[in-house]
Amino acid sequence: MAPPPIRILGLDPGLQHTGWGLVEHDGFRLRFLADGVVSTAPGEELARRLLVLHRGLAEVIAQWTPDEAAVEHTYVARNPESALKLGQARGVVLLAPALAGLVVREYGAMEVKRAVVGTGHAAKEQVQAMVRQLLPGVTFKRADAADALAIAICHAHHRSTRNAYSAAVARARA
Repeated sequence: MAPPPIRILGLDPGLQHTGWGLVEHDGFRLRFLADGVVSTAPGEELARRLLVLHRGLAEVIAQWTPDEAAVEHTYVARNPESALKLGQARGVVLLAPALAGLVVREYGAMEVKRAVVGTGHAAKEQVQAMVRQLLPGVTFKRADAADALAIAICHAHHRSTRNAYSAAVARARA
């Protein structure tokens, strides 16, 4: 008997725009469910923007009831102040699914590109084209949502590999 499909929420952290994408994975096939962006106003105070992010993600989680979440690591080396603000937004993006009791995994940008396109140095356009190929009929609200879907796809691939490895180890020990 095949295990039931799981819902995976991919999250692409950003202070101004946090992308989210939801896929269903049955162990073999991926199915697009939804995508979107939680946006904040640049002129607002940081605490208010973080609150908007948290509430927006909590609404997405409540509406779509994902089983697991995947978040992209973010690397910013330009401006220390921007990096700190992005880090705080990323903390909220990690916290929201954790508070909902979801397993949360993290993946680097190159790891996501490698899982979706086959090379860690793929261009954004290549990633978006493969997401469209893997999830027929998908239309992105923004590039941030496309990135979030790529993160969800990456998690689905890694999850399958982890499950296969665990099953092989269990068989070997039996």
